[in-house]
Amino acid sequence: MLVLFTDTDTDVTPAVAEKYGYHLISMPYSIDGKTVYPYVDFKEFDAKTFYDTLRGGVLPNTSAISVESYIGYFEPVFANGDDILYVHFSRSMTATFDNMDKAVETLTAKYPERKFYSIDTKGITIGSLNIVMEIGDMYKDGKTADEIVEWSKTEVDRFAVYFFSDDLRFFKHSGRVSGLAGTMGTLLGIRPIIYMNEEGKMVSIGKEKGRAKAISRLVEYVKELGDDIESHRIITAHTDAPELVDQLGDELMSFARRSRIKNSTSSPSTSTRPREAIADPTPSECLSTQNTDKKRKQYEDRI
Repeated sequence: MLVLFTDTDTDVTPAVAEKYGYHLISMPYSIDGKTVYPYVDFKEFDAKTFYDTLRGGVLPNTSAISVESYIGYFEPVFANGDDILYVHFSRSMTATFDNMDKAVETLTAKYPERKFYSIDTKGITIGSLNIVMEIGDMYKDGKTADEIVEWSKTEVDRFAVYFFSDDLRFFKHSGRVSGLAGTMGTLLGIRPIIYMNEEGKMVSIGKEKGRAKAISRLVEYVKELGDDIESHRIITAHTDAPELVDQLGDELMSFARRSRIKNSTSSPSTSTRPREAIADPTPSECLSTQNTDKKRKQYEDRI
């Protein structure tokens, strides 16, 4: 039997995990001197309280999971005679997967007949969530691990995610985004447009002054992905900014079907910046892999 795993940095909640059959790995973060494990230390994410804390000036940090913790998640599955497929957030954004590799090496030596598969979504938050849901659908349809992994080799790079933030301090603090000017941009009301590239890294690809222009820029990037975008799932998300995501949804509906637009709140372990809106369109997985213009674009850093 194949058992699916994902983590909280993909914005998967326990409800979504249950729907698709995923085991959920809790990615810890530290805030105000306390380490928190999402959906272990709390059952439901209190977004308002969390983002009020951030707006008050507290800057959270993330931390890696230990080798022993990974073994604790994976060994019961192997001991039960099952294989694992782990769909995770971008390896380029963390050192935690070095610990995962060590854990898997230990376990596969102990259980040599078992198989461990992993798929790097090359994203985080809803960029990963869209892929997790797509793979969950394939799993429920009876696809094998080999078939899903083969699919991911071409299709992961067809998922795109764009977003912006009101406050650059959180991006600078995380050190995860290249090309940001920092404090002055925040003071001037500059909203950087951030993109997840083919390496699974966040890069700044443009800037707009004001929220309305930033939202319109997100929509324009989505339109560039292809004429058939309306047939694919689009996920929008926010960090305690529902009015912004509503505005984004209204603009998306000028060319996308309402039924294909899903909304989410970014999880605490991925959200270290308040008041942002994110648009994440599903790629054109129905197109030939020769349609290279539909793959994630490579932008130069522009800020």
